[in-house]
Parts: sequence; C-alpha cells; structure tokens
Amino acid sequence: MERLILNKLKKWGSSPNRKPLIVRGARQVGKTYSIKEFGEANFKGKIHIVDFEKHSDWFGVFQKDLDPVRIVSEFEILLNTKITPGSDLLFFDEIQASPKAIMSLRYFYEELPELHVIATGSLLEFAMKDISFPVGRVQIMNMAPMNFYEFLKATGKDKAAYIIRSEPAELPGPIHAMLLESLRQYMFVGGMPESVKVWQDTQSMADVFNVQTDLIETFRQDFSKYAPYVDKRSLNHTLVTVAKNVGHQIKYAQISDEFSGPTNKKAFDLLLLARVIRKIHATSPASLPLGAAASDRKFKALMVDIGLMRSLNDMPANMEYKKNDLLSMYSGALAEQFVGQEMASIGMDNLFYWSRDAKSSSAEVDYLIVRNSKIYPIEVKGGAAGKLRSLHLLLQKYPHIEQGYVLSTVPYGKIPEQKLAFLPLYYAFSLMVNNSST
Repeated sequence: MERLILNKLKKWGSSPNRKPLIVRGARQVGKTYSIKEFGEANFKGKIHIVDFEKHSDWFGVFQKDLDPVRIVSEFEILLNTKITPGSDLLFFDEIQASPKAIMSLRYFYEELPELHVIATGSLLEFAMKDISFPVGRVQIMNMAPMNFYEFLKATGKDKAAYIIRSEPAELPGPIHAMLLESLRQYMFVGGMPESVKVWQDTQSMADVFNVQTDLIETFRQDFSKYAPYVDKRSLNHTLVTVAKNVGHQIKYAQISDEFSGPTNKKAFDLLLLARVIRKIHATSPASLPLGAAASDRKFKALMVDIGLMRSLNDMPANMEYKKNDLLSMYSGALAEQFVGQEMASIGMDNLFYWSRDAKSSSAEVDYLIVRNSKIYPIEVKGGAAGKLRSLHLLLQKYPHIEQGYVLSTVPYGKIPEQKLAFLPLYYAFSLMVNNSST
C-alpha cells in the first residue's frame, strides 16, 4: 500500500545534511512496513533490521559505551552480515525499548554520519523521560494512519485519489456521489493499515470491525507499560471518553467519576504521549502564531484513527452506515474526526479551534489553519450560509481573515460577498496541502 511518508523518507535519504531519523507514531500505523519498503527500494535490499522487541538481549550492545563503530561491528556479528556506511540502511525497530540506543543516535550523527540510520518508536516519549535526548542530532518524522488519499490509492481508485489532491472544483454529480460513498467507507474502515488491507481483500465491514476490536485491545495491552504512572482503568476510561466526545469540549473532572480530575489529566496526558489521542486547543485567530494564545484549559480531542473512534462508540454501526448524510452519522462526530485526522496526516501536529463564551450566547468554529501565513477558519457542517452563525461571527469579529471554509456534503461553491467557500468533505486533504487560495 502506497504511503505518503515514502516521499519524505526518500528526501531524507538523499539529503547531504542527513541526520539519524526517528519515525514516531502510535502502534500499528505502518511505521515498520513503510521503512522496510523504503529500504528495499532504495538500498538494493541492504537493510539491516534490529528488532528490539524481538531481541531484548541485544540491549547489551549499548551498555559498554555508545561508540557507533563498535556498535555496528557487534551488530554485524549478531546479524551475520556486513553493514556498509554509504550504501546500507541500519534500522532500529521499536527503539523505545532501549533508551541507550536512543542516546547512541547522537554519536552516529557525529562520528559515523555516512551511515543511514532510521529508528521507529510508538512510546518514545516514555523512554525519553529518563535520558538525555540528542536534541539537534536527530531528525523526527511523525507518522499517522492512512488518510483518505492513501485509502483511495490502496483500494485501486487512483483517479479519485488524484481528484481529492487537486485544487477543489465543482465535479459532475456521479463523481461527487462516488467520492462521498468512498468517504463513507473510509469513515468506517479507518486508516489503520491492517483494517484497510482486510477491507481491500474481503470488502467485509464485519471483518474490518473484528480487526479494529483487536487493535483497540493491543492499545489496552500497552496500558501495563504506563502502570508506574497511572491506573490502567483510568486510561481505559479516558480512551473511551475521548472517542465518545469528539467535537465536544473535554474537562478532566468529567472524564471519569471514578477518578479525580488530576488522575484523569494524567491519563489523558499519557495517551497524548503515546499518540493514541490528539489535543485541539482553543485559541484566538487575532494573530499568528496560533499557539501563542492557545488555552491549556479549554480543549477538545481526537482519536488517532476514525475507524477506532467509531469502534469505541456504542451506537449500532449498521444503523449509522445506512444514514444518507455523512454529517448526521454519530451526530457529526465522524466528520469532525475525519477533518482533524486529515490535518494530522500531513504533519499538522498542533491543532486549534475557536471558541467564545458569552453570557447571552456561545460560539465555536471547528478548526483554524494557517496557509501562506494567513489564518483560515474551517466549519464542518451542512446547510446554507445563513445557518453558520459562529463562522459569520468570527469573520465579522476578525476582518483580517480573508475567507472561511465550510466542509460538508454539498458540491463546491463560493459566496464571495460573505467570504465563504463551500467544499465537499473529501477535499479536506487538498485544503491542507494546496498553497494557493481556493
């Protein structure tokens, strides 16, 4: 399955100023598969894999010292192969299992820069709590589940994938309908590679749902690794609460009444570190950077994957899938999760929204993005422009904002006098990656 990260890996591999690379992301998002594919295609099969979960006894290689020449020499013996700097790739899989291996990356950069070194990790932040991380000596690349573009490519819809990556435009009715139906499938299958592969092979939602149940159980099994920090039951309460409250403000005290607010906060923060959930901060669109005015107390959250988010909800999937309007499924939560997930898939690690509380009324706009050093609000909603009270209020309050976007199921269109552009949901990816004004 084609992953967009392969282009980034190729760019890294050919850079003259290359540093050891850490690819981080939640479990099962495809890190190992993508790096193996990159290695096979670009190093003529000369990829040397050190799997720390499989070979925990190999941690001892890093105990004596962090000399990269000696480390490579010992791995040549353990792997029974020659590792040649300049032409081979050394791959440390699940490096978080060996904190000293993380520390050694600094010395690979300083003393053996000609060797291509990649490491992956799904719980890296936990390992980095207790070590001196080689800041400035490594490059970090984040990986998310497959986005809608990658899903279309994986399911053989190359032309559809090209459309949603192109500049938004009004499409013929049958094509618009086909893209919405494909998006409906993606909202239930999600972007975890194993789920997509099962859908590709069987076209069975029941089989996909079984995979998602297993993936969630994998995340829960990881909770034992968080045990020194917080109660496992609190982590599970937080996971389910986030999945059921996408699109709504979250307060720590309300996550679980079985635990205190501080305990819930600790569980929430640990799931953030594990990249299982994402935080969306409320902020002001008055000026850049958006993070300068971001609130730590007012926030929403997303799940790592839309399919897993749906799986953790109690609503019957067959009833939701039959709904004609994508925005009505799960009360609009799937659509809001989808847009946030598309943002994260292209490397937007910090997500923001606008919220205003007033005595008479409150207002909220789902997302704020920055393109070409300009701020644009995004509302995920159906209906006519006259029903977009919060978005109109924002545009009136902040006149420097040139345009607002409405993502819905209606065809592409514009109302210039109201500074609004209407885009079908499937264009969310294009909206993030295209630099020209839509």
